[in-house]
Amino acid sequence: MTPQFMSVRQTAEYLNVSISWIYKNAAESGLASYRFGGGPNAKIRFKISDVEAWLKQQRAL
Repeated sequence: MTPQFMSVRQTAEYLNVSISWIYKNAAESGLASYRFGGGPNAKIRFKISDVEAWLKQQRAL
């Protein structure tokens, strides 16, 4: 079974951006995240299909 979600670190590596960029700019730029758990220990994940769709939208013509 292939994974459906990536961690913040994996997403940053995939997009070739810093982890801090993900935390600061992902929501503002329309990249949806998912929160697993509650409180300060909640894990933020990104759905692979959402990241790929977002990346296609960012393409400059």
